[in-house]
Amino acid sequence: MLRSTLLLGITLGWITPPYLAQSTGDELEQIEISVEDFVFDALAAGPQDGELVLLLHGFPQAGYAWRNQLPVLAALGFRVVAPDQRGYSVRARPPEESDYVMEELVGDVLGIATALGYERFHVVGHDWGAAVSWILASSVPERVQSITALSTPHMTAFARALSDPNSAQSQASGYMTMFRSAGSEQLFLANEAQLLRSILSQFSSSETDLDAYLSVLGTPNALRAALNWYRSAIPSQGDAPPASAAMVTIPTLYIWSTEDCCFVRGTAEASKEFVTGPYQFEIIEGVSHWIAEEATDKLNELLIEHLEQWRGR
Repeated sequence: MLRSTLLLGITLGWITPPYLAQSTGDELEQIEISVEDFVFDALAAGPQDGELVLLLHGFPQAGYAWRNQLPVLAALGFRVVAPDQRGYSVRARPPEESDYVMEELVGDVLGIATALGYERFHVVGHDWGAAVSWILASSVPERVQSITALSTPHMTAFARALSDPNSAQSQASGYMTMFRSAGSEQLFLANEAQLLRSILSQFSSSETDLDAYLSVLGTPNALRAALNWYRSAIPSQGDAPPASAAMVTIPTLYIWSTEDCCFVRGTAEASKEFVTGPYQFEIIEGVSHWIAEEATDKLNELLIEHLEQWRGR
């Protein structure tokens, strides 16, 4: 059962942080969303009465990863919100690994939507954000109007692939062993955060972008919390639910890129086995795991088409 959510309130303000002004040239809102004992930081745009689109980031990013999608979708009349998720928002950072199980991560998103005043919403996720989106779509379809998943396959397809230690997917996911190890945050932050900076530089086109992510993840507590997602929420052999329980019945867009080093083609293609609703699988050639940064225009085009098609559902 998903944990219940208690609305404590929401604080809004029209602010253009320097890094956003430099990166997009558009005015975005910085908002705080209170859910139970947590306060989530988020970026937002669009009319208050528009259909809600929640943009969920992955590791090692933040809501800032969606800076090029927020104004585009807002211009279509959607209310678009990109939260810094559990562990990334400083006031939503519980200390225990067990606080980062998938049930809690999904509960956060439902609580955020409720706090914003919405019963139903569209969800778009990348990497870990896509993992949460898949689970949302299968577990609470009555609340999700449509799902768009970037990079990460359906979680049952992923778990099935990981159950074979010799599979191509298991080999591609080998890095997770280090991510899950005790104290791995110290490895990321050693030598002036050399490892973290090397990963961030893959999708940060400027020092402004790099600084934006470091401001979220550049401390041991923050990075430990972000890595707790790997320690607590990764599916493994025996964890996959029965296929019938994991079926996605709502409109689904899944976008995968050919140079993704984290998720192999076979696992991506297997996702269709777990969707019975309208399904669109898009492959972007020559693009790595960082779709929003490397294929911004194509991604925006696909998002617009999908969200417009299922607006009002």
